[in-house]
Amino acid sequence: MAPHVVPVWYLYQNESIHIGTHTRTVKARNIQATGRAAFCTDKGVRSPLYGVMGRGPARLVTDADYVSDMATRIMSRYFDDVRCASAQELLADTDCIIIIKPGPLTEWI
Repeated sequence: MAPHVVPVWYLYQNESIHIGTHTRTVKARNIQATGRAAFCTDKGVRSPLYGVMGRGPARLVTDADYVSDMATRIMSRYFDDVRCASAQELLADTDCIIIIKPGPLTEWI
């Protein structure tokens, strides 16, 4: 199985990274198969530059109430109003949350 690198929207909460997705995606199937994930995020091109990368154990949560609540929290980071059509379409297609518990991190400034 090869690594699968894809940009995702996420929320860092309770010392874990939460990512909404669908169980049919490659990233979800990889988590089910390996129980591990790697990640990299950065603040962007404006100074000061800042980024973090790491890896750790990962799991899928499919409890409908948890998925709905967490997916809405994740979308709230990226949309001013999660009631808009684009956010609602993404929320409707989210049936699981990937939770990554990061191990040691590498940071850069």
